[in-house]
Amino acid sequence: MKVAVVHDWLNQMGGAEYVLEVVHELFPEAPIYTSIYWREFMPPAYRQWDIRTSFLDRWPLVKRNHQPFLPLYPLAFEQFDLSGYDLVISIKSGFCHGVITPPGTRHLCYCLTTTRYVWSYANYRAREGIGRIADWVLRPFLTYLRLWDRSAADRVDVFASISRAVQARVAKYYRRESTVIYPPVAVEHFTPGREPPGEYYLIVSRLIPYKRIDLAVQAFNELRLPLVIVGDGRDRGQLRSLAGPTVEFRGRVDNDELLRLYRGCRAFIFPGEEDFGIAPVEAMACGRPVVAYAAGGALDTVQEGLTGTFFHKAEPSALAEAVRRCNAMGFDPSAIRSHAEQFQPARFRTEFMRFVQSNT
Repeated sequence: MKVAVVHDWLNQMGGAEYVLEVVHELFPEAPIYTSIYWREFMPPAYRQWDIRTSFLDRWPLVKRNHQPFLPLYPLAFEQFDLSGYDLVISIKSGFCHGVITPPGTRHLCYCLTTTRYVWSYANYRAREGIGRIADWVLRPFLTYLRLWDRSAADRVDVFASISRAVQARVAKYYRRESTVIYPPVAVEHFTPGREPPGEYYLIVSRLIPYKRIDLAVQAFNELRLPLVIVGDGRDRGQLRSLAGPTVEFRGRVDNDELLRLYRGCRAFIFPGEEDFGIAPVEAMACGRPVVAYAAGGALDTVQEGLTGTFFHKAEPSALAEAVRRCNAMGFDPSAIRSHAEQFQPARFRTEFMRFVQSNT
């Protein structure tokens, strides 16, 4: 088959880009169509790929701050010429599922999430820190973007979703069924340590509002237990002012230090709601239990009593109680590690190729 891959944008690294890298390994000859490509900011290996961009790639400022340009993304993806391909694979969190394919071309969409800025704009604004000017520009276009997004979903032949939470959104907003295929996590890089864990708890996250790090800070102020927070973001100053003496901010750390922190934590804390959530799986790959908010992707990755425990209200007291409950449980690090191995890239490759072969 002649295959093309479509990706929303390439101006930042994250879980979506790791999915793209694994899909590219499966289809190394497939060109990658994307709206914008910030060559200098992406890994050097990408420069060997066949990356084809839209007209937006030539516009000033778009690579550094793409949000004000969101109303133009439907046009950007609709203008790609995908004639001549047997299969188009879109890896979608934004608008790339809206590409127009010929009647004889199969379009399979791997949905990382339904378009947040369209269906959950208030949450997206808080998540990405949309300023007043960008908010003023975007709001008049929301109705149009919802109509376009819903119509664009009909152009997809078959959907897959990264979690049951995303699967439910695909059903609600697009009225489409989808197959759950969990995204790949590099569990081979995260392994249990030989030394017993320490007494601190760990968060690895961007410090932005929807991650709900504030819940963890307040809970550990109450517990008076050590909490180490890895990561940076615009909420760092506010969170530091909220934190008591047992909460430590490490900022960004290198991979070796991150592995050491995962291995040494008493438990990993996951207080926000995510579409999937890679960091908890990395912690579990190191044999450490997870205390997670009972929503989103955590419901697919954490097993109560086996790999961690949940709290069900987004309140500091509920998180504090879950930490106490976790402390009273006995966890088997090898069982936690075995559970995490189901998310390794090899399983994703097998399931994704099975999905492709059964739908082409």
